[in-house]
Amino acid sequence: MLPETFNSIQQEENFMEITLQITTRDIPHSEALESHIREKAEKLEKFYPHITSCRIVVELPHKHHHQGRMFDVHIDMTVPGSEIVVNRVANEDVYVAVRDAFDAAKRQLEDHARK
Repeated sequence: MLPETFNSIQQEENFMEITLQITTRDIPHSEALESHIREKAEKLEKFYPHITSCRIVVELPHKHHHQGRMFDVHIDMTVPGSEIVVNRVANEDVYVAVRDAFDAAKRQLEDHARK
């Protein structure tokens, strides 16, 4: 029984085949945020398994706004024959900004898959 358990764990680790690069700028590194981004990327890969690479940048630009500070999220994905780019999604809540950016990326992947 032990080898079967090991094999199932090994398969889960090998599921995510895309190259995932997460960069944060001007915000402290957070394991929770990185885990959240990885979960979103895995969902995209399940939806569209042909993604070859995915680069995510989360930053807090040094802009002077009257309201709170806005987090920017950029996603750049490579798929066969194309590149999907979500240029800028901003929100005061970093998790909302990440969610919105991945929602936009999913819509672009849907459009790409229809072509």
